[in-house]
Amino acid sequence: MSLGLFVIGDEILSGKRQDKHLSKVIGLLGERGIALDWAQFLGDDQDRIAGAIAAVARRGDTLLSCGGIGATPDDCTRQAAAQAFGRPIARHPEAEALILAQYGDQARPNRVLMADFPAGAELIPNPVNRVAGFSVGQCYFVPGFPEMAWPMLEWVLDQRLRPLHQAEPPVEFSLNAIGPVTEGDLLPLMRDTLARYPGIKLSSLPFRGSPERPRQIEFGFKGPRAEAAAAYASFREGLKAWPEVQVEELSRP
Repeated sequence: MSLGLFVIGDEILSGKRQDKHLSKVIGLLGERGIALDWAQFLGDDQDRIAGAIAAVARRGDTLLSCGGIGATPDDCTRQAAAQAFGRPIARHPEAEALILAQYGDQARPNRVLMADFPAGAELIPNPVNRVAGFSVGQCYFVPGFPEMAWPMLEWVLDQRLRPLHQAEPPVEFSLNAIGPVTEGDLLPLMRDTLARYPGIKLSSLPFRGSPERPRQIEFGFKGPRAEAAAAYASFREGLKAWPEVQVEELSRP
């Protein structure tokens, strides 16, 4: 199962607002030993959002979605979720009661629209103004406002997604291979390392060189500590076949 993030809103795609959710969500997940597998930015287009949600559901992924669940005409994530799951929009009695308790006479006729969710949706509590988010299956929808979205996502992670927490999250060890070699030269060594240690992720980031900094490639080995450490050591040993290459250890076991 993969875990992904939607950031929804025309204001993000137009550049009127800068996204803050991606880095924050990565941090919240990292504190719990969870990695974000993918992220997608979407505008306020109901059909496009519905198609994206439906694709997530077909894959069996877990989704965290920020934005578009307000009551204004441009907010269409609630309707898109209903469309994606083939459910009608229905007033959620508990969500409505929370809005009425918070806003009294000012709740109607507009604020209560934010209690209209896909039928059968479950609530995500909002500690800021009690206007709930919602979930359908493994898809969790919260507002776009960071001050609301982030504590609501923490609740989701700790109450609904606790089985994903890892006491020992993956670690990454990295090194720089400095000298006149290319990624192509080292491709056989990379392939051999992955064949030996299939549980790790190997990354390479080349730098072509400049007068101030020599040509180099940064390699990372991420996974369970023991396997990542073994892959790192094996790769480092393999670099000895290129005596012209200097190794700079960036983070090592």
